[in-house]
Amino acid sequence: MHFRVYYLINRSGERVSSRSAVEMTTKAICEQMLDRLQSEDDYLGILDADDNALQILPEPDQHRYYVEVPLDAAKASYGRYVNREELEALIHGLAPQFNERSIPGLTYRPW
Repeated sequence: MHFRVYYLINRSGERVSSRSAVEMTTKAICEQMLDRLQSEDDYLGILDADDNALQILPEPDQHRYYVEVPLDAAKASYGRYVNREELEALIHGLAPQFNERSIPGLTYRPW
């Protein structure tokens, strides 16, 4: 399965905007991107074919990640905390089009 990704890796200054997102397989996302998320300032976004986003925000001190589906129009997101194993399973299990209802366990959080 292929998706487009955007990211910020703070320590190296690497950045790809959502407008310039690059195509990657779910395997490549897990193997090449997840280990690079080492700071709370880092993030990874995954876009489906309809430009729905799944954002991944690391919390290294807690050994977890916050995953969310942002809803800009509602100024809110649906999200939950996951560990590395859960994150990899979630990425590998993404449907070609996803939203807050297609990812189990997400809860509403206004900004």
